[in-house]
Amino acid sequence: MRITTTLPARPDGVPDIAMARHLEQLGYDAAGTSDLLLGEGTPGFDAPLVLAAAASATQRIGLEFGVLTLPLRPTAWVAAQVQTLQHLSGGRVILGVGIGGFPGTPFWRAVGAPERDRGRWTDKALQALPGLIRGEPTEVSGQVVTLGPPTTVPPIFVGGNSEAAMRRAVRYGDGWAPSLISPGELARKAARLREIAGELDRPVPAISVGGHAILTDDPAAVDAFVKTLVEVHRMPAQEAARIPVTGNAAQAAEHLAAYAEAGANAVGLALDGEDWMRQAETLAEARTLLGTP
Repeated sequence: MRITTTLPARPDGVPDIAMARHLEQLGYDAAGTSDLLLGEGTPGFDAPLVLAAAASATQRIGLEFGVLTLPLRPTAWVAAQVQTLQHLSGGRVILGVGIGGFPGTPFWRAVGAPERDRGRWTDKALQALPGLIRGEPTEVSGQVVTLGPPTTVPPIFVGGNSEAAMRRAVRYGDGWAPSLISPGELARKAARLREIAGELDRPVPAISVGGHAILTDDPAAVDAFVKTLVEVHRMPAQEAARIPVTGNAAQAAEHLAAYAEAGANAVGLALDGEDWMRQAETLAEARTLLGTP
């Protein structure tokens, strides 16, 4: 089971690239970064550049997009960035992609990103990306493009909890990447994912779950996070309480094991609250208790 956590921010809000080395030393499978560019003052950094910096600071750890918003960027440009990062890192990229959750924000409008038909845009991008990354002549927007030097296509995980996202993952991805989902709900959706794969006569994708962990004794932080799920994401309170991974290493390992039993092959957790370093060490211990080599 692959265990990933998101790179933390320094006090000034800039991603702390030095922590990628620390995660590598702790035995994590990958260091991740989110793609959150809104344009109204919320701190946000270009995900490919963050992972390029992490690649230069590390040697073995995977570099995971969690997830890259495809409609924000021209498809050929995404392919060039991923191809470059594959070369710079020695093939360590894990490419999580999605349709994006903030259409209509200032950054979306400033770059001319589509606010409608984001699913169709993403489908077309996913059809073209593998050929572009492999250096094959590929048609994009009526133009044949060949990028070089060619490189291996990284594992592609399609984000989103909807039926459409699951179908997109089956058609075009190596994996499906739901987020903010409990182990029980994951088990139900994993069964549906297998049904979709059968309907489309395609392999069943791997499953990589995205979530949040609060691995310190901070009940107020847990309550605040659950309240956000209820009020912002309109999630039932009982279901929301099952989302955050909390407690000590043994308790976190139990939660991770529940995800594994539900069908997850990987879990990526953002560490919320105080003392990121201590939490990263606790999650690494949980990974060891889980038996992940």
